[in-house]
Amino acid sequence: MDPQTKLELEAAAFRTLQAHLQRRTDVQNIDMMNLTGFCRNCLSRWYQEAANERGIEMTKEEAREEFYGMPFNEWRAAHQSDASDAQKAAFEISHKDAT
Repeated sequence: MDPQTKLELEAAAFRTLQAHLQRRTDVQNIDMMNLTGFCRNCLSRWYQEAANERGIEMTKEEAREEFYGMPFNEWRAAHQSDASDAQKAAFEISHKDAT
């Protein structure tokens, strides 16, 4: 596979993941963190870092809006629930060795 095709396939996979997570608003970020070690905020941060590395100025808020498809505070108000004690405990266990 040539590098351009690989890049295009990776970009398509990312866009599919992004669209999937925009539809699955029932999946909370803390659940993603507990199961995978990353969440929507991580993905938006990686997007921001990639932009900044290429000389494109992008704030955390701009990256989150790009990834979430709306301003983060709107998404949070509409879709984010408070983490349960069980979710918080699972987070502490799954991230006890994080630096």
